[in-house]
Amino acid sequence: MLLDQMAERNSDLFTKCFGHPPRWIVAAPGRVNLIGEHTDYNDGFVLPMAIERYTVIAADRNKAREVTLHSSTTGETAAFSVRGAVERGEPAWSNYVRGVVAGFQRRGDKVAGFDAVIASTVPFGGGLSSSAALEVAAATVLENMTGRALDPIEKALLCQKAEHEFAGVPCGIMDQFTSVLAEKDHALLLDCRSRTTTSIAMSDPAVTVLIINTNVRHKLADGAYAQRRAQCETAARILKVPSLRDATMKGLTAARARMEPVVLRRARHVISENERTVEAASALQAADWPAAGRLMYASHASLRDDYEVSCAELDVVVEIAQGLGADNGMIGCRMTGAGFGGCAVSLVKTDAVSRITRAIGDAYEKKTGHQATIFSSRPAAGARVLK
Repeated sequence: MLLDQMAERNSDLFTKCFGHPPRWIVAAPGRVNLIGEHTDYNDGFVLPMAIERYTVIAADRNKAREVTLHSSTTGETAAFSVRGAVERGEPAWSNYVRGVVAGFQRRGDKVAGFDAVIASTVPFGGGLSSSAALEVAAATVLENMTGRALDPIEKALLCQKAEHEFAGVPCGIMDQFTSVLAEKDHALLLDCRSRTTTSIAMSDPAVTVLIINTNVRHKLADGAYAQRRAQCETAARILKVPSLRDATMKGLTAARARMEPVVLRRARHVISENERTVEAASALQAADWPAAGRLMYASHASLRDDYEVSCAELDVVVEIAQGLGADNGMIGCRMTGAGFGGCAVSLVKTDAVSRITRAIGDAYEKKTGHQATIFSSRPAAGARVLK
């Protein structure tokens, strides 16, 4: 669904729910990470882009000191008071908005009661940052309501804090930074230590990003994530560096006798992935698609073998992509997100999108018994006000 259609539909639903049209309609995109996985919490580099899938909020103030949220996606309605400090509550998805409201309250902004209707085309639980899109859309509404625009980085950090404190998810900064700062037809090279960003042009109409949602999610993801963070911290201590961002492959080789094999593998992934991410940014900027494809496949192999966060279904998608090859318009493919399911991301020739979508969909279902959800996207712009 096109963004203007989403906005119109959400406006109509708001009018139906609350008896008058909304004063504001805003949108914030989801994101896909092209390369740079599990590097963010190691102070490294990531290379995401915003996707043409959005969370849209239609909203207006009300006379009560209460917020009413209606989700057209889940059909649920949530309500909470803003007379005092906002706290966590049910349903769970409302906490992403509650956390943002609490963040504005902490800044000293007086948040009035408001009504909102929320719609989203960002797949939930697929590693495409549906939560960040909701947080950033909520923050964009509140900027307009309070009449106080936030510095973009402050806005992203406020949304990240909302996710930490109200959703209990210790996410890095990539998701919110991308949803706020992304530019149309550009990826975003983000230095997670300095929080500086560089826009990387991806304006070639001959190349499209194809996202393959395996529609599979394996349960061990949460515990495994914490375990890998701890293993990275162990490696950094052994290497006597502040974080693996500062480590080198030469230093890792010299320290291998003092490191458990599994810790060595985790560090090797992070060090090599940081190198690949910087190289990939240069390749995209130069439209060197063969180089970008090689780096994506190398990233997947490292995530599969050294970091061990892939799964059979993601591996199948990447194997199918490699089998199609450059002659059939497939440039490169890798898992994206935390792993153990979710999505793979690929770069494909635009004129081959339909053919490749059918080929991957058919082969994936035949090999796994699951149906994939596959869609294409150009690099999208960050959050914006539509009305």
